[in-house]
Amino acid sequence: MAGHRTEAHPHGADRLCDAGDRVYSRAVRRGRVPREDADSVPCLVELALLHPDPDDMRYLVPTSPQEVMTRLLREMHAHVVATQSRMGAAVSAFEWYATLGGNARSPAEGVAIRVLDGLPRIRAAMDEATEACTSEVLAVQPGGIRREDELSEGLHRALALRRRGVRMRDLYTHVARHGQGLINYMELMGDAAEARTLDEVPERLIVFDRTVAFLPASPDRTIALELRHPALVDYLVTVFERLWRLAIPLTAPLPDTGIEGITHRERSIAALLAEGHQDAVVAERLGISVRTCRAHIARLSETLGAASRTQLGVRIAQAGLDGPPRSPELQPLTAPGPTAPESPTDR
Repeated sequence: MAGHRTEAHPHGADRLCDAGDRVYSRAVRRGRVPREDADSVPCLVELALLHPDPDDMRYLVPTSPQEVMTRLLREMHAHVVATQSRMGAAVSAFEWYATLGGNARSPAEGVAIRVLDGLPRIRAAMDEATEACTSEVLAVQPGGIRREDELSEGLHRALALRRRGVRMRDLYTHVARHGQGLINYMELMGDAAEARTLDEVPERLIVFDRTVAFLPASPDRTIALELRHPALVDYLVTVFERLWRLAIPLTAPLPDTGIEGITHRERSIAALLAEGHQDAVVAERLGISVRTCRAHIARLSETLGAASRTQLGVRIAQAGLDGPPRSPELQPLTAPGPTAPESPTDR
């Protein structure tokens, strides 16, 4: 880690010379040291580890180790960000150079992990993978109801795959069932596509022919990773297949909760609330808005006879909604009604 005037003292605050270490340690223990003690180690002043005592200029006082650590971490973070930017620029430049030769391979060939920065590069890589795909596409689509623009954005790829007889399997959240756009999309795909749903799914994933996978690498999905390492792709396919076995076909109804007045979505919300998640986290994981989530919570509270969030947690546990569905013989047939009056401390 470089400090100030490293040409005179080629070390940073994170790796002091022996003399500097002794003087700074003494200053930390005693609270200050005489100026002459630092004459042989001007690096301490230049690195801002020691500074004049405003009450007595004959002494130097130490910068606290916590402040030094914060400054070092901030500088390291800036260095990492700059290095990542240079790496991205270098990758882009040499991918371009690699295409100059007449017999050059495609930039994607032989690259285990490729960073795709920007939507144009992501779309180009996806189009390339679509053209090369011959048998199967696996996709995880998080979020709630699919918007028409989201579905139409990749429609040209899906139609091209369908024409070549490629099989497509998609995982959505249960909330996606309520969107007419998805229903229309699946009808358009016909036998070429199959969809299933879960309460919640992981981040977006697309795998072509079990050889190349795409994952988002930024919250706004303007950066993606293209993965071609066989071990990584096999792992992602395994995760997908296990989720697929747990999912419910889009054409099949959601199972009944077994508790009168409690919907499947309310059971899912109850389980997440029991884990201690806030409303916003519950909404995001289930692909619904916070407003919708809170409306379900209100109905859940009314059904379970809970007058407060604390009491709701108790009622959720009593009804067996705090985990996976219980076996039929242990599952209550109706939601528990109000019991003893609520104590003021429950509110």
